[in-house]
Amino acid sequence: NKIFTTKYFHSHQKGFYMSDQPKNDPPVDQQPEETKVNPEEEQGEKKLSKNEQKRLAKLAKKEEEKKKKDEEKKAKGIEQGKPKEKEEEILDPTAYYENRSNFVTQLRDNKNYKTYPHKFHVSHSIEELITQYDPKCTEKGEFSEDTITIAGRVTNIRKQGAKLVFYDLKGDGKRVQVMANANKHVGGDFNEFHAMVRRGDILGIKGNPGRTKTGEFSVAASEPQLLSYCLHMLPTAQTGLKDNETRYRQRYLDLIMNNRTRDIFITRSKMIQYVRRFFDNMGFIEVETPMMNMVAGGANAKPFVTHHNHLNLDLFMRIAPELYLKMLVVGGLDRVYEIGKQFRNEGMDQTHNPEFTSIEFYMAYADYHDLMKLTEDLLSGLVKSLTGDYKLKFHPEGHDKDPVIIDFTPPFKRIPMLKTLGEKLGEEIPKDIETEEAFQFFKKQAIKHKVECSAPVTTARLIDKLVGHFIEVDCLNPTFIIDHPVLISPLAKLHREHPGLTERFELFINHHEICNAFTELNDPFDQRQRFIDQAKQKAQGDDEAMKIDEGFVKALEYGLPPTAGWGMGIDRLAMLLTDTTTIQEVLLYPAMKPIVEQHHDEEHKTNEEETTTKTN
Repeated sequence: NKIFTTKYFHSHQKGFYMSDQPKNDPPVDQQPEETKVNPEEEQGEKKLSKNEQKRLAKLAKKEEEKKKKDEEKKAKGIEQGKPKEKEEEILDPTAYYENRSNFVTQLRDNKNYKTYPHKFHVSHSIEELITQYDPKCTEKGEFSEDTITIAGRVTNIRKQGAKLVFYDLKGDGKRVQVMANANKHVGGDFNEFHAMVRRGDILGIKGNPGRTKTGEFSVAASEPQLLSYCLHMLPTAQTGLKDNETRYRQRYLDLIMNNRTRDIFITRSKMIQYVRRFFDNMGFIEVETPMMNMVAGGANAKPFVTHHNHLNLDLFMRIAPELYLKMLVVGGLDRVYEIGKQFRNEGMDQTHNPEFTSIEFYMAYADYHDLMKLTEDLLSGLVKSLTGDYKLKFHPEGHDKDPVIIDFTPPFKRIPMLKTLGEKLGEEIPKDIETEEAFQFFKKQAIKHKVECSAPVTTARLIDKLVGHFIEVDCLNPTFIIDHPVLISPLAKLHREHPGLTERFELFINHHEICNAFTELNDPFDQRQRFIDQAKQKAQGDDEAMKIDEGFVKALEYGLPPTAGWGMGIDRLAMLLTDTTTIQEVLLYPAMKPIVEQHHDEEHKTNEEETTTKTN
């Protein structure tokens, strides 16, 4: 028979050892008296091995070092027991802000730290760094001997153990990885520094470009420096920043989080640069005219009113620079243009903002036919310069729907306004549209086709609404609507062939007006009468009608050469070129209702409800 044994575990200073003893050994408490040993006596009598002594000494040393570091951190004012980064990310934004603010405040109060340095020398932008060194650094795990300095915003942090930290650094719309290794760290404590960094902080990095072992182009940091602190918790890459209300009110945050927003405004800037070069190359002079005027002229629009304290005078914010620019042509500046802000105290929607940017130019010895050709050259060249093609993809229903193709290939289509409107209505337009009979005709057509016209209901406004309903809806590709009635064109010259019409055009693209131009009215007698007619419309309640501008009429009396004038909305054109459907997307700071007012309105409404309840 086989003899079975059982393994017993015996306690020992260094752990446990096993021995084979017969299964039928007597219990310990039944062993002879002399074999019993007091554990405490045995502990005192036995000596520690050399390995055990070394281990205990090492533990004691580490404990001493940790205690020393904790004391140093406390002396420097660094908050002990502060939440780790991942723990902080879980906090609500308010708690995160309070924690971060308290931490930075302690650093600011500490003379050993320079929390917001005055300058950091940058040898390369991130884009320049990638362009210069990415092609050169080809070997995995090797870094160049060249020392560079870059700076940017931290968008991501990845820690691998206690001695290796990776950052994603973003600047100028580009991203580069930074690798911080404790073995390469210069100046201060590695862990202490990197424990302070959070997403959103601005970092300056001195280091060497190269590739990690996985092959990603990176900068091996040797001397990192915190340049500025982000006190607020950034949205994560997973959630992003999608709320439009927040994006428009905090455009800086939108730019931090969304590269597309940055691309939109870079495209807008390139567009304006192209337009400016185009006119400069044609011999135009760029000028600046007043923003505040005694008379709100140059367009049919309701102005903003401001007050000049020194003169004790109410003034109008300009609705267009037209009259000033034409007076410059009178003075001998034959080709002038201005890119600037206009202000119109009207509604806000997807294509209208009270403050907007336009360009206007005036060209002596030209007419509206010349300007149509110039417009075709400008816009077709601009589109091809920015996109590489005359055909532009646009998503009017959103980027998840199929796009429409807008073709900027010249020449553009031309549509006579009243003739085309008559064809669409299936009716003959009255020859004299300034009669009561004509007014009733257009009013009847508006009712018949359910075209709404807000008060005051005038012939001019009815024509405008009917044209919008029947003609503008067909203008997807660039289309000139030409030869407007005198009634709606107070500053345009009479048509040389068609009585009652003017030499005017509006360019529509994607169903929206982009340009407005005409052969300029340079007859001072005719211009005065047009102003008088506009004043009558204003007396009827049309806030957008013009007032008489005697200063402009007097300038015409000195002689305005045959001139053509043109205006274009920069914002709407930017919408087309950036494939956006709302004007707020192409304005860095669109008009928004203040949050304070919203809260006030809600509070006022609540108070009214409470009052009503008590009354009832």
